[in-house]
Amino acid sequence: MDLLARREHSRLELERKLLARSFSEPLVGAVLDELEDDGLLSAERFTQSFVESRYSRGQGPHRIEKELAERGIESTDGYLDDERFDWAALARETRIKRFGKGVPDDFAEKARQMRFLEYRGFSRDQIRYALRFEDEE
Repeated sequence: MDLLARREHSRLELERKLLARSFSEPLVGAVLDELEDDGLLSAERFTQSFVESRYSRGQGPHRIEKELAERGIESTDGYLDDERFDWAALARETRIKRFGKGVPDDFAEKARQMRFLEYRGFSRDQIRYALRFEDEE
């Protein structure tokens, strides 16, 4: 319960943590099943919390999806497609925060910024959008 009180966890995360603390596998499975039945452990709630957290950190949908898969969440149920998340605008904000408002003139700098955004998990279309215009503010 202490682990769940701090933040949402995926089932796989909790399972790994409990097994690392030398609890038996059958006991861990039974406890996790009970937590899910009681609504205290929810893959949907974990996914929402995780996506919102990573979005606020400037991470793109591809990286978030990969990190969710590493935590045992295979399906986001379209949550990454939610209209609240403007991935192209986030890519642009992330680029400006890291490199400033000006759009790069030379190829080497443009490629460097593109690699950075790709590493952060943005698609090629989102990266092109982020590099297309100078900030209008």
